[in-house]
Amino acid sequence: MKKVFDTPAALRKATGDRLGPTTWLEIDQKRVDQFAEATGDHQWIHVDPRRAAEGPFGGTIAHGYLTLALANKFLPELIEVRRVAMGINYGCDRVRFPQPVKVGQRIRARGEILSAEDVKGGVQAVIRITIDIDGEDRPGCVVDTISRFYPQQGAEHE
Repeated sequence: MKKVFDTPAALRKATGDRLGPTTWLEIDQKRVDQFAEATGDHQWIHVDPRRAAEGPFGGTIAHGYLTLALANKFLPELIEVRRVAMGINYGCDRVRFPQPVKVGQRIRARGEILSAEDVKGGVQAVIRITIDIDGEDRPGCVVDTISRFYPQQGAEHE
């Protein structure tokens, strides 16, 4: 379930808030192949189902960076900040891939607001996104995302 904040300033009081979970998303071979095409990473564990069936994972797996990239898909399902002139992805800290995501598995995200503080002209929020794998004990990715939210005029201090 998405958590809604009326202004970027409202994030400052949300440290420790838990977010989500999102809906499930199935990782299919087409998505993995498209990511391989976009990045040039055609390693067989991702794109060759026959060879991967005999490999260490028993089938093809999503690229770790594909799983990471999906954090950006899940973020707006976890949080909405209103009265924003602009929001930007500022970066990431502490990216980990504890468990590979196999093609055919479902993933979803949950989050936690680690911090929110003022930066020049806006509010910077660090949100830990954990991408869970359906039926697995360990997540596919854990990343501390850094987002900056710049308020619309008049919403700076509300």
